[in-house]
Amino acid sequence: MVGTALEWYDFMIYNTMSALVFGPLFFPTSSPMVGTLMAFSTYAVGYISRPLGGMIFGQMGDRIGRRAVLTITLLLMGICTGLIALLPSYRTAGLAAPAILVLLRFLQGIALGGEWAGAVLLGVEHGSADRRGLNASWAQMGPGAGTLASSAVIASIAALTSGTQFIAWGWRIPFALSGVLAVIGLWLRSGVPETRTFETMRQSGQTLRSPIRHLLRRHGRSLVIAALSRIGPDVLYALLVVFSLTYVTQIVGQSRVVVLTALLVGSAFSLPATIGFALLADWVGVRAVYLGGLLAAVPFACLFFPVVRTGQEAAIIATIAAGLVIHASMYAVQGAFITACFPAEIRYSGSSISYTFGSLAGGGAFAPLIMAALYRSTGSAVALSFYVVVATVITALGLLSARGVAKQE
Repeated sequence: MVGTALEWYDFMIYNTMSALVFGPLFFPTSSPMVGTLMAFSTYAVGYISRPLGGMIFGQMGDRIGRRAVLTITLLLMGICTGLIALLPSYRTAGLAAPAILVLLRFLQGIALGGEWAGAVLLGVEHGSADRRGLNASWAQMGPGAGTLASSAVIASIAALTSGTQFIAWGWRIPFALSGVLAVIGLWLRSGVPETRTFETMRQSGQTLRSPIRHLLRRHGRSLVIAALSRIGPDVLYALLVVFSLTYVTQIVGQSRVVVLTALLVGSAFSLPATIGFALLADWVGVRAVYLGGLLAAVPFACLFFPVVRTGQEAAIIATIAAGLVIHASMYAVQGAFITACFPAEIRYSGSSISYTFGSLAGGGAFAPLIMAALYRSTGSAVALSFYVVVATVITALGLLSARGVAKQE
């Protein structure tokens, strides 16, 4: 969980800064919303490159082992994030500044594309089958812990600096901290052994020369169903942790401290909720818990904007926190569901590719950009709520068609 949390810390500070400061720093324009649209475009780049990372590291994970790949992905993510702290702004370096920012974001996405499946498999393949939900959920706590850490760091810096200081140099501090955290993460991962499942497979000569080719030829339906499971939770998550920053600060007119506090509180609640939902899944079933979360997401999406638009601090914090708990109900069991769709010899490849392509194909990669564009063109939040609802319905249909596919569920 620790390594995954560190990688998500890196990824989330970028997401947060794309909503708060990257617009004026790297994409200056007369319109704040246009600058935000450009900053969200770099957010999308990190998702576009995830499938590439899923294919590269998924293949490696099924051939050379889960543990070795996770060391590489953590190192790559830490280096990229640390370099962002040193980037000059557009005013200093011109077009080179946003170009380098986009490149580093692209490499971040590649690292994260290979990270998730390996982290889940460490828990699943080391643990017992009757605790599959709980074992898979430890890695699922990583994003929540990473979001909590990033929100805490950014909120603290925002509270201790003025708006001018934050934009001038304060935003660099969370990125600089990543270098220290990466060293800690590498040290922790060095003590984790390879999974028993992979060692048995390697010793018996069951590893495949081309896991991806085998996956595409024989497990296409599993790949599609696993990918569909990503769409609804991803779009909801983008609304809560990325677009809400822009909406609350630029549209509602509240300070960034309020929304960062909301993310902090929501992440704190989502961590124990993840464990709770995982334990429930081991009792009533993975799909039952997943479908329950999707059902709860529909009315939440309809109520989110009317409540937040009141501008009341307590209402904003409670609403975003509640949304993150709903997201946790789905994300807690997502790892167990996706990895159960594939046999061991292609499990890293299948899980990585479905996880990353599902987000990309379903719009999760472009969700903040789509939301900003929809609001800019309509001036209403109704279309945004409808977008979230459609995404959750698509995922629900995928889960309902999964009988006979997620055999290890």
